Amino acid sequence: MTGHIRTTGHTRRLRHTRVLGRRGSALAAVLLTATFLASCSSDSPAEGGPSAPAGSEEPAENGGGEAEFFAQEEYDQQLSLMGETPEGPEDRPWEQMLLPEMISTEEYALPAVEDVHLCFSNAGVFNPWRQVGLRTMEEEVAQHEEITEFTVIDAEGQDDKQISDIQELVGQDCDALIVSPNTTATLTPAVEEACGQVPVIVFDRGVNTDCPVTFIHPIGGYAYGAAAADFLVDEVEPGGKILALRISPGVDVLENRWSAAELAFEESGLDVVGVEFTDGDPATAKSIVTDAIQRHGGIDGVWMDSGATSVAAIEAFEDAGEEVPPITGEDQQDFLQAWSERDLTAIAPTYPTFQWRTPVIAALRILAGEEVPEEWRLPQPTVTQDTLDGYVQENMPPLHYAMCGCEGMPGYPGEWGGE
Repeated sequence: MTGHIRTTGHTRRLRHTRVLGRRGSALAAVLLTATFLASCSSDSPAEGGPSAPAGSEEPAENGGGEAEFFAQEEYDQQLSLMGETPEGPEDRPWEQMLLPEMISTEEYALPAVEDVHLCFSNAGVFNPWRQVGLRTMEEEVAQHEEITEFTVIDAEGQDDKQISDIQELVGQDCDALIVSPNTTATLTPAVEEACGQVPVIVFDRGVNTDCPVTFIHPIGGYAYGAAAADFLVDEVEPGGKILALRISPGVDVLENRWSAAELAFEESGLDVVGVEFTDGDPATAKSIVTDAIQRHGGIDGVWMDSGATSVAAIEAFEDAGEEVPPITGEDQQDFLQAWSERDLTAIAPTYPTFQWRTPVIAALRILAGEEVPEEWRLPQPTVTQDTLDGYVQENMPPLHYAMCGCEGMPGYPGEWGGE
């Protein structure tokens, strides 16, 4: 039996049994044209929730690391986790766990884990990170013959639609429901309602309830922002001029990235001469960098809260006849290749795409009554000069993410648009 794709109106459903359909070329086309926005929630979690870092309440108006976007306890925990050795298979980071607190799932166990109907409410595939992630999740599903039906509904970045999607899925006899919430607070009631009817696994973005069986996520935004800032502190002389490029204000994980970086810069003696928002647009980023070079007589380092516009920033220095200073990016191939080809001084913190494999694995463990972590914290690797060569993949599209954890999967590289 083969899987098929059925589209109805604005609802995208993927129905799969045992063998999934192949759509690699279509994905490649989307990856080459999509506009990036970091994977993160667009509203702020209430304090005390088990989701993304607490402490985010009101959008920042000046781009700074305002107090409402900083929680010292969470910051300390994330930085300490960066130094922890994860438990689990060394070659399978999507199965690893950082300081897990295991819980029983016997109440959800099926008599036999077979003919599983797995359902997924996805926030959307509105950026390359999410497109690579969904492709990886589909391939993970394809490796488990016990999953005979996989239903995905795409919320297209709309809270109201995802609330309706979750309600629809709960009525479709799903054995387990995976949710990647579009936003945190708004989706919480829908997730809570679903928890009473089906085992729920939340990943990537959190919700303000502890009802999901497990919440899966990498370490977090503070760790990301600190890794990038600490790199510049090491590479740029005190007094050096730093330009910070951000996507947009008021987004919890991005604010956490910036607040951690701001703290590092304040203690370093570096001069942050600009904190500018790019909206993830390369042309805007290039213009901002060009203007900063002219206004400040040069820039000594560039910090970014994602890698979307890193190549545009690099090109701005080159067009101005300036040497590219130490710069941060992410594990997109266009940045990694530019870093390697131009012999840049750079670093790439990551929000690893391999996390899209973990919810499928977690769902099957839950349905087998096996223990899982209540909060499944995944490792969050950073690409450095020493590890760069291992992540540059010349045969993959420019917007492919190196941390997909997909290299050993049967459909690689073609299913991800590679050659």
